[in-house]
Amino acid sequence: MFGLTEPRTGIDPFMKLVTQVMSQEPYGSAERVFWIADNGSSQPGQKAADRLTAAFPNTVMVHTSVHASWPDQVEIYFSVVQRKVVSPDDFTDLTQVGDRLRAFEDRYNATAQPFRWKLTTSDLDDLRARLDRHTADRQEDPSFHLAA
Repeated sequence: MFGLTEPRTGIDPFMKLVTQVMSQEPYGSAERVFWIADNGSSQPGQKAADRLTAAFPNTVMVHTSVHASWPDQVEIYFSVVQRKVVSPDDFTDLTQVGDRLRAFEDRYNATAQPFRWKLTTSDLDDLRARLDRHTADRQEDPSFHLAA
């Protein structure tokens, strides 16, 4: 994990974090680096993807679905940080928050283990096909249109 504590969110802090990561190996020389981003105000839409690629041509921004944090592993990490690091929020200034976050980041990076995805591309294709069929079935159901 790479962290950055800033007083505000936005494009500049996001790009500062990207620069911090992309200036390190193996990211700087990698063929492609995928940035998984939510649709927050710091990096929404195609303009953000274009800005990222203009600054770092080997990057690809992938936005998660608006209402689907379940595939977003960072959301799991953030929930741990919320429960274990920043609660209770009894900080007197941003420096204390940053110090506690960096200490957790160091510990996490020293102990974290990679996980092996069990979902294959075939599994994902099957899931998408089932969802497409389900959506098509719902659209043909007259009660679906009344509820929508």
